Amino acid sequence: MVSQSPDSSSLAEVLDRILDKGIVVDVWARVSLVGIEILAIEARVVVASVDTFLHYAEEITKIEIAAKEEKPAIAA
Repeated sequence: MVSQSPDSSSLAEVLDRILDKGIVVDVWARVSLVGIEILAIEARVVVASVDTFLHYAEEITKIEIAAKEEKPAIAA
């Protein structure tokens, strides 16, 4: 006899919750050896509704613009 607990979720409920709230995985890694960059990895995985993704993309764009403005200019 198989019984189902009252708080278990179906796959449809789980997908609905993920698409409603969204999941964002943002990974950035850099491997350097003696000050020389050997490998750089940047990955963005977004599983969300279109609205959640657009909100996330707007915020990331703001952060990237602010980071570019903060970089000091190197005088030659």
